[in-house]
Amino acid sequence: MDDIPLSAQFGALLVLLILSAFFSIAETSMMALNRYRLKHLVKLGHRGAKLAHVLLARTDRLLGVILLGNNLVNAAAATLVGLITIQLFGEDKIALGLGTLAVTFLILVFSEITPKVIGAAYAERIAPVAAYVLVPLLQLLSPVVWFVNLFVSALLTLLRIKPPAGGEPQRLSSEELRSLVLEAGHYIPKNHRSILVNLFDLERITVEDVMTPRAQIEAVDLEAPLELIAEQLATSYHTRLLVYRNELGNIAGILHLRRVLALMREGDLERDKLAELLTEPYFIPASTPLFAQLQYFQENRQRFALVVDEYGELQGLMTLEDIIEEIIGEFTTNSPSVASVRAWDKNDSALVEGASPLRELNRKLGLALPLDGPKTLNGLIVEHFQDIPEAGVSLKIAGVPMEIVQTQGRAVKTVRLFKPKAQVLSAPEKS
Repeated sequence: MDDIPLSAQFGALLVLLILSAFFSIAETSMMALNRYRLKHLVKLGHRGAKLAHVLLARTDRLLGVILLGNNLVNAAAATLVGLITIQLFGEDKIALGLGTLAVTFLILVFSEITPKVIGAAYAERIAPVAAYVLVPLLQLLSPVVWFVNLFVSALLTLLRIKPPAGGEPQRLSSEELRSLVLEAGHYIPKNHRSILVNLFDLERITVEDVMTPRAQIEAVDLEAPLELIAEQLATSYHTRLLVYRNELGNIAGILHLRRVLALMREGDLERDKLAELLTEPYFIPASTPLFAQLQYFQENRQRFALVVDEYGELQGLMTLEDIIEEIIGEFTTNSPSVASVRAWDKNDSALVEGASPLRELNRKLGLALPLDGPKTLNGLIVEHFQDIPEAGVSLKIAGVPMEIVQTQGRAVKTVRLFKPKAQVLSAPEKS
């Protein structure tokens, strides 16, 4: 080395540091590369992405060639710095120690930390380019890498560690996918993002959460006077009606209004003929997940079902449109019997029906009312008081101040909600 000029030695040191930086930036960019984005680029025919995908299919070989090259270069740089130090200052121990510190600093800053930060920040751009160098380098050093990996495999086997395949991206759970969609706000339109999030929620929501409660079902009593039945059919808001005898639990069948139009036009409406037009009801359990029920509707070619509890008692009514609205939002006109929740008024309050579903209140008003108990605001208030409260009583549940405006019979009819200062879910408390 004495015959080699110092300028050439410093040039060689610079080359070694650049090579070390390349291995560091290649390693970080490969490991930080988004596997789903990489698969998309491969499908588009990106050559660099294809090479990167091949390398990541065998992570042990990829890391083997990168670390082999990096360690060889770093060792050569440390040796070269030692030789330069001896040539300049002799075998002085202090000078050798300072030379070691200097090369450590150079490698740490210029060949490790800085390249790794850059590689992690621009992985998608750097990894496909680095693959063009790593692939032939791996082919050249494959015998050495294979020999080193023999010991690595033996050690992993001894430790009973089986690394996952590197070629395929890790599977994401539904909650992780949900978080991914919510984080992608800049790339997915708000309406589309809302639909995707609602799809994930279908697994957690049951039929009971979105059904029309029994008390709100519009039904026809087959034993009622014919004049009353005809008036109800003529003014009905729905196309399908539940038909019962004397009491709602004694279900006779389902009537499609299109089938009864001819009888009504001819004035030939009779109970027997009306009963002949009824179809068998389709029953579903209240605890059925909404996504599963959507599949059942499809398999059974149904779009209207009666919800029953574990004892077979009628609990409510579910339609295909109810599920679709849970996914894409409201798209039909609400029934006049059910007041729709809109938004806060100028006084930061909202007058709502006691029968309003808690999920709809949370969604429309941005509240955090508990959903693990009663499904309606009336049920939540009655559970809170363990009694039917009187009009004018105020309370606070989950941080939401509310005032009971009107009660009717055994239920809370109307409630005024006040916008909370902080949307924090807390235990119910009286004000």
